[in-house]
Amino acid sequence: MKMLTANVSYTVDDIAERLGMSRRTVYRYIDTFRDAGFLIKKSGEFIRLDKESPHFKDISQLVHFTEEEAAILKSAIESIDDTNLLKQNLKRKLYSVYDNKLLADTVVKGKNASNVHALLDAIEEHRQVILHKYQSGHGGEVRDRRVEPFAFTTNYVQVWCFDPSDNMCKLFKTSRIGAVEVLEDEWQHEEKHRVGFIDIFRMNGTTRTRVRLELGLMSYNLLTEEYPLAERDITPLGGNKWLLDTEVASMHGVGRFVAGLLDDIRIVDSPELQRYMSEYLSRFK
Repeated sequence: MKMLTANVSYTVDDIAERLGMSRRTVYRYIDTFRDAGFLIKKSGEFIRLDKESPHFKDISQLVHFTEEEAAILKSAIESIDDTNLLKQNLKRKLYSVYDNKLLADTVVKGKNASNVHALLDAIEEHRQVILHKYQSGHGGEVRDRRVEPFAFTTNYVQVWCFDPSDNMCKLFKTSRIGAVEVLEDEWQHEEKHRVGFIDIFRMNGTTRTRVRLELGLMSYNLLTEEYPLAERDITPLGGNKWLLDTEVASMHGVGRFVAGLLDDIRIVDSPELQRYMSEYLSRFK
Protein backbone atom coordinates (compact mmCIF):
# COMPACT_ATOMS: atom_id res chain seq x y z
CA MET A 1 0.00 0.00 0.00
CA LYS A 2 2.89 2.36 0.78
CA MET A 3 4.39 1.64 -2.64
CA LEU A 4 1.05 2.30 -4.38
CA THR A 5 0.78 5.68 -2.63
CA ALA A 6 4.47 6.66 -2.75
CA ASN A 7 6.03 9.63 -4.51
CA VAL A 8 7.65 7.19 -6.95
CA SER A 9 5.53 5.37 -9.57
CA TYR A 10 5.81 1.59 -9.87
CA THR A 11 4.68 -1.04 -12.34
CA VAL A 12 3.35 -4.40 -11.21
CA ASP A 13 6.72 -5.89 -12.23
CA ASP A 14 8.55 -3.29 -10.10
CA ILE A 15 6.43 -4.15 -7.07
CA ALA A 16 6.81 -7.89 -7.60
CA GLU A 17 10.61 -7.58 -7.85
CA ARG A 18 10.99 -5.30 -4.83
CA LEU A 19 8.74 -7.40 -2.60
CA GLY A 20 10.05 -10.73 -3.86
CA MET A 21 6.67 -12.04 -4.96
CA SER A 22 4.94 -13.12 -8.17
CA ARG A 23 2.86 -10.85 -10.41
CA ARG A 24 -0.17 -12.97 -9.50
CA THR A 25 0.35 -12.23 -5.80
CA VAL A 26 0.65 -8.50 -6.50
CA TYR A 27 -2.61 -8.58 -8.43
CA ARG A 28 -4.27 -10.42 -5.53
CA TYR A 29 -3.24 -7.59 -3.19
CA ILE A 30 -4.57 -5.04 -5.66
CA ASP A 31 -7.88 -6.93 -5.86
CA THR A 32 -8.03 -6.95 -2.06
CA PHE A 33 -7.55 -3.17 -1.94
CA ARG A 34 -10.26 -2.76 -4.59
CA ASP A 35 -12.63 -4.98 -2.61
CA ALA A 36 -11.95 -2.85 0.47
CA GLY A 37 -13.18 0.22 -1.40
CA PHE A 38 -9.98 1.75 -2.74
CA LEU A 39 -9.96 3.03 -6.31
CA ILE A 40 -7.14 1.69 -8.49
CA LYS A 41 -5.70 4.10 -11.05
CA LYS A 42 -3.54 3.05 -14.02
CA SER A 43 -1.36 5.32 -16.16
CA GLY A 44 0.24 3.22 -18.87
CA GLU A 45 1.97 0.39 -17.00
CA PHE A 46 2.10 2.34 -13.73
CA ILE A 47 -0.46 1.63 -11.05
CA ARG A 48 -1.49 3.66 -7.98
CA LEU A 49 -4.20 4.02 -5.37
CA ASP A 50 -6.43 6.90 -6.44
CA LYS A 51 -6.50 9.87 -4.07
CA GLU A 52 -10.29 9.92 -4.30
CA SER A 53 -10.45 6.51 -2.60
CA PRO A 54 -12.27 6.23 0.74
CA HIS A 55 -9.78 6.29 3.64
CA PHE A 56 -7.05 7.71 1.38
CA LYS A 57 -6.90 10.83 3.50
CA ASP A 58 -5.98 8.65 6.47
CA ILE A 59 -3.06 6.86 4.82
CA SER A 60 -1.97 10.03 2.99
CA GLN A 61 -0.86 11.41 6.35
CA LEU A 62 2.28 9.34 5.67
CA VAL A 63 2.73 10.20 2.01
CA HIS A 64 1.66 13.77 1.32
CA PHE A 65 5.13 15.15 0.46
CA THR A 66 6.43 15.55 -3.06
CA GLU A 67 10.16 14.93 -3.54
CA GLU A 68 10.75 18.68 -3.87
CA GLU A 69 8.82 19.38 -0.67
CA ALA A 70 10.73 16.61 1.07
CA ALA A 71 14.06 18.12 -0.03
CA ILE A 72 13.07 21.46 1.50
CA LEU A 73 11.93 19.77 4.70
CA LYS A 74 15.11 17.72 4.82
CA SER A 75 17.20 20.90 4.58
CA ALA A 76 15.19 22.50 7.38
CA ILE A 77 15.46 19.40 9.60
CA GLU A 78 19.23 19.15 9.05
CA SER A 79 19.62 22.75 10.27
CA ILE A 80 18.31 21.71 13.70
CA ASP A 81 21.06 21.17 16.25
CA ASP A 82 22.13 17.51 16.52
CA THR A 83 21.50 17.56 20.26
CA ASN A 84 17.77 18.13 19.72
CA LEU A 85 15.99 14.84 20.46
CA LEU A 86 13.17 15.59 18.01
CA LYS A 87 15.53 15.78 15.03
CA GLN A 88 15.88 12.01 14.55
CA ASN A 89 12.13 11.49 15.00
CA LEU A 90 11.38 14.07 12.30
CA LYS A 91 13.91 12.50 9.95
CA ARG A 92 12.50 9.01 10.50
CA LYS A 93 8.95 10.15 9.74
CA LEU A 94 10.06 12.01 6.62
CA TYR A 95 12.13 9.13 5.30
CA SER A 96 9.33 6.61 5.85
CA VAL A 97 7.66 7.75 2.62
CA TYR A 98 10.57 6.90 0.31
CA ASP A 99 12.21 3.76 -0.96
CA ASN A 100 15.70 2.92 0.31
CA LYS A 101 17.68 4.68 -2.41
CA LEU A 102 15.79 7.95 -2.13
CA LEU A 103 16.10 7.71 1.65
CA ALA A 104 19.84 7.16 1.38
CA ASP A 105 20.18 10.33 -0.71
CA THR A 106 18.73 12.39 2.14
CA VAL A 107 20.89 10.77 4.84
CA VAL A 108 24.39 10.24 3.48
CA LYS A 109 26.74 12.54 1.59
CA GLY A 110 30.02 12.49 -0.32
CA LYS A 111 31.73 9.13 -0.89
CA ASN A 112 29.37 7.56 1.63
CA ALA A 113 26.44 8.14 -0.72
CA SER A 114 27.94 6.10 -3.58
CA ASN A 115 29.07 3.37 -1.17
CA VAL A 116 25.63 3.10 0.43
CA HIS A 117 23.96 2.96 -2.99
CA ALA A 118 26.31 0.16 -4.06
CA LEU A 119 25.55 -1.74 -0.85
CA LEU A 120 21.81 -1.27 -1.39
CA ASP A 121 22.18 -2.72 -4.90
CA ALA A 122 24.15 -5.67 -3.54
CA ILE A 123 21.53 -6.37 -0.87
CA GLU A 124 18.69 -6.20 -3.40
CA GLU A 125 20.53 -8.51 -5.80
CA HIS A 126 21.90 -10.83 -3.08
CA ARG A 127 25.50 -10.29 -4.21
CA GLN A 128 28.84 -10.31 -2.45
CA VAL A 129 30.95 -7.17 -2.30
CA ILE A 130 34.50 -6.11 -1.59
CA LEU A 131 34.84 -3.29 0.94
CA HIS A 132 38.03 -1.70 -0.36
CA LYS A 133 40.43 -0.11 2.13
CA TYR A 134 38.17 -0.65 5.12
CA GLN A 135 39.64 1.06 8.21
CA SER A 136 39.21 -1.17 11.23
CA GLY A 137 38.43 0.48 14.54
CA HIS A 138 40.74 -2.03 16.25
CA GLY A 139 44.35 -1.11 15.70
CA GLY A 140 43.67 1.06 12.65
CA GLU A 141 44.27 -1.78 10.18
CA VAL A 142 43.34 -0.94 6.58
CA ARG A 143 42.54 -3.79 4.19
CA ASP A 144 39.97 -5.12 1.73
CA ARG A 145 37.07 -7.24 3.05
CA ARG A 146 35.03 -9.65 0.92
CA VAL A 147 31.60 -9.90 2.59
CA GLU A 148 27.88 -10.47 2.06
CA PRO A 149 25.92 -7.31 3.06
CA PHE A 150 22.31 -7.90 4.11
CA ALA A 151 21.00 -5.08 6.36
CA PHE A 152 21.68 -1.52 7.55
CA THR A 153 21.41 0.06 10.96
CA THR A 154 19.57 3.36 11.48
CA ASN A 155 20.46 6.09 8.97
CA TYR A 156 22.96 3.82 7.17
CA VAL A 157 25.64 4.41 9.80
CA GLN A 158 26.62 0.71 9.74
CA VAL A 159 25.96 -2.28 7.52
CA TRP A 160 25.48 -5.87 8.68
CA CYS A 161 27.58 -8.30 6.66
CA PHE A 162 28.47 -11.95 6.81
CA ASP A 163 32.26 -12.30 6.71
CA PRO A 164 33.14 -15.73 5.21
CA SER A 165 36.77 -15.45 6.34
CA ASP A 166 35.66 -15.41 10.00
CA ASN A 167 32.41 -17.33 9.44
CA MET A 168 30.37 -14.74 11.36
CA CYS A 169 28.14 -11.68 10.98
CA LYS A 170 29.77 -8.31 11.65
CA LEU A 171 28.95 -4.61 11.59
CA PHE A 172 30.98 -2.34 9.30
CA LYS A 173 30.81 1.45 9.57
CA THR A 174 29.98 2.95 6.17
CA SER A 175 32.16 5.99 6.90
CA ARG A 176 35.25 3.72 7.12
CA ILE A 177 34.76 2.13 3.69
CA GLY A 178 37.06 3.42 0.97
CA ALA A 179 34.97 2.05 -1.92
CA VAL A 180 32.43 -0.70 -2.54
CA GLU A 181 32.84 -3.16 -5.41
CA VAL A 182 29.72 -5.22 -6.15
CA LEU A 183 30.71 -8.67 -7.39
CA GLU A 184 28.96 -11.03 -9.79
CA ASP A 185 29.08 -13.74 -7.12
CA GLU A 186 25.80 -14.29 -5.29
CA TRP A 187 25.43 -14.86 -1.56
CA GLN A 188 26.73 -18.24 -0.46
CA HIS A 189 25.81 -18.10 3.24
CA GLU A 190 22.31 -16.59 3.41
CA GLU A 191 21.21 -19.10 6.04
CA LYS A 192 23.82 -17.58 8.40
CA HIS A 193 22.71 -13.97 7.94
CA ARG A 194 21.60 -12.72 11.35
CA VAL A 195 21.21 -9.17 12.62
CA GLY A 196 22.98 -9.10 15.98
CA PHE A 197 22.12 -7.37 19.22
CA ILE A 198 22.90 -3.64 19.50
CA ASP A 199 22.58 -2.13 22.98
CA ILE A 200 21.47 1.39 23.91
CA PHE A 201 25.13 2.51 23.92
CA ARG A 202 25.41 1.37 20.24
CA MET A 203 27.71 -1.55 21.06
CA ASN A 204 26.99 -4.81 19.24
CA GLY A 205 27.65 -8.45 20.04
CA THR A 206 26.20 -11.92 20.42
CA THR A 207 25.87 -11.94 24.22
CA ARG A 208 23.68 -9.90 26.55
CA THR A 209 24.57 -8.87 30.09
CA ARG A 210 22.15 -7.15 32.43
CA VAL A 211 23.32 -3.93 34.09
CA ARG A 212 21.51 -1.70 36.56
CA LEU A 213 22.53 1.86 37.33
CA GLU A 214 21.09 4.42 39.72
CA LEU A 215 21.33 7.76 37.95
CA GLY A 216 21.37 11.29 39.33
CA LEU A 217 19.91 14.26 37.48
CA MET A 218 23.06 15.02 35.45
CA SER A 219 23.69 11.43 34.33
CA TYR A 220 19.98 10.93 33.55
CA ASN A 221 19.90 14.02 31.34
CA LEU A 222 23.14 13.16 29.55
CA LEU A 223 22.10 9.55 29.00
CA THR A 224 18.71 10.38 27.48
CA GLU A 225 20.19 13.15 25.32
CA GLU A 226 23.10 11.11 23.97
CA TYR A 227 21.39 7.71 23.88
CA PRO A 228 17.63 8.29 23.33
CA LEU A 229 16.80 4.56 23.29
CA ALA A 230 17.71 4.43 26.97
CA GLU A 231 14.34 6.03 27.82
CA ARG A 232 12.55 2.70 27.45
CA ASP A 233 14.73 1.10 30.18
CA ILE A 234 14.56 3.91 32.75
CA THR A 235 12.28 4.00 35.80
CA PRO A 236 11.95 7.11 38.03
CA LEU A 237 12.80 6.50 41.68
CA GLY A 238 11.88 9.94 43.00
CA GLY A 239 14.12 12.56 44.57
CA ASN A 240 15.92 13.24 41.27
CA LYS A 241 16.98 9.61 40.98
CA TRP A 242 16.33 7.15 38.15
CA LEU A 243 17.04 3.45 37.64
CA LEU A 244 18.48 2.22 34.34
CA ASP A 245 17.82 -1.51 33.96
CA THR A 246 19.06 -2.70 30.57
CA GLU A 247 21.09 -5.32 28.70
CA VAL A 248 24.42 -4.54 27.05
CA ALA A 249 26.40 -6.31 24.35
CA SER A 250 29.72 -5.39 25.96
CA MET A 251 31.00 -3.32 28.87
CA HIS A 252 32.88 -0.85 26.67
CA GLY A 253 29.99 1.54 25.95
CA VAL A 254 28.36 1.56 29.37
CA GLY A 255 31.81 1.57 31.01
CA ARG A 256 32.89 4.74 29.24
CA PHE A 257 29.61 6.40 30.16
CA VAL A 258 29.92 5.49 33.84
CA ALA A 259 33.60 6.49 33.97
CA GLY A 260 32.74 10.05 32.95
CA LEU A 261 30.06 10.43 35.63
CA LEU A 262 31.38 8.52 38.63
CA ASP A 263 30.03 11.07 41.12
CA ASP A 264 26.49 10.84 39.75
CA ILE A 265 26.07 7.09 39.11
CA ARG A 266 25.80 4.10 41.43
CA ILE A 267 26.22 0.58 40.03
CA VAL A 268 23.44 -1.69 41.33
CA ASP A 269 23.69 -5.52 41.37
CA SER A 270 25.94 -5.65 38.28
CA PRO A 271 29.06 -7.65 39.17
CA GLU A 272 30.36 -7.84 35.58
CA LEU A 273 30.27 -4.06 35.28
CA GLN A 274 31.84 -3.64 38.74
CA ARG A 275 34.78 -5.82 37.66
CA TYR A 276 35.13 -4.00 34.35
CA MET A 277 35.15 -0.58 36.05
CA SER A 278 37.75 -1.70 38.61
CA GLU A 279 40.08 -2.88 35.81
CA TYR A 280 39.32 0.17 33.66
CA LEU A 281 40.06 2.70 36.42
CA SER A 282 43.17 0.88 37.60
CA ARG A 283 44.84 1.70 34.27
CA PHE A 284 44.73 5.41 35.09
CA LYS A 285 46.18 5.26 38.60
